[in-house]
Amino acid sequence: MDTNRLDLNLLVTLETLLAEQNVTRAARRLHLSQPAVSAQLARLRDLFDDPLLIPAQRGMTSTAKADELLAPLRDALDQVRATVGRHVHFDPAQARLTVAIACTDYLEAALVQPLVLQLRQQAPGVRVAVRFLDMPQLAAQMARGEVDLALMTPRDAPTNLRSRHLFDERYVLIGRLGHPRLRRKLTAAQFAQLEHIIVSLRGGDFSTPVDDMLASLGLQRNVVLSAASFLVVPDIVARSDLVALVPQRLVRDRVDALMIVDCPIPVPSFEVSMLWHERSHGHTSQRWVRESLRALVASWGEPAKITRR
Repeated sequence: MDTNRLDLNLLVTLETLLAEQNVTRAARRLHLSQPAVSAQLARLRDLFDDPLLIPAQRGMTSTAKADELLAPLRDALDQVRATVGRHVHFDPAQARLTVAIACTDYLEAALVQPLVLQLRQQAPGVRVAVRFLDMPQLAAQMARGEVDLALMTPRDAPTNLRSRHLFDERYVLIGRLGHPRLRRKLTAAQFAQLEHIIVSLRGGDFSTPVDDMLASLGLQRNVVLSAASFLVVPDIVARSDLVALVPQRLVRDRVDALMIVDCPIPVPSFEVSMLWHERSHGHTSQRWVRESLRALVASWGEPAKITRR
């Protein structure tokens, strides 16, 4: 390749094209005409001796070479942006913006709530709008600027979004203080005999993969409540003899009101990441909010295995 024929604008165009996989949307983001972006794509194809983007059933898709280029290209351009960005002053105390965050109710309680409390101290002009996490529409919402940040498990995330790991979460078993049958160490049989609350995001289900594991052991638990949200579960548990498996960070501040023990059967953990669109990647204020969230989570450290009697 003749690197004398390369310029930074071409690389920025390539990054945007690979992120959007659509010439029209890339042109809109770059504030260029569609013919101008098409002409730059033709130059890029010539430079890399590869089509880079090819027609697909829905829009365009990247070639194998383009997929290999995206990560190192982003890293290189991020270094350039960081170098320039260090010389751009950003004052959180004077910032005025609204950040739209899509997440589940659990992550709204576990992450968004403490983030908002921190922002009130550091950046009182930053408003947060929480939106329902609509997975089928998430990529389009982010492309339109309707959602700035998504908090979720990254397994099913759209591939064109940027992501950063925040933490690994695990489930713990909770019951009220003084629960007559909840102990530090339970057997699977004792666990099954308790009266359970489960959370069914679809609504109305009375079984989860936990019940499949119990069935493989010849056990069946007694599920008496199928809730549509994790948020109501700790309060119901604290006022009854019901128990529930919940994400640990949801109850990290409830150790004085709840008994929290490890589940006696293996329950898969899950990963939580933040995801954002390329359109907001270089935005100074948005980047500061993302870094604030990352630092907030890092300041908590890994939650200890808490057991109260």
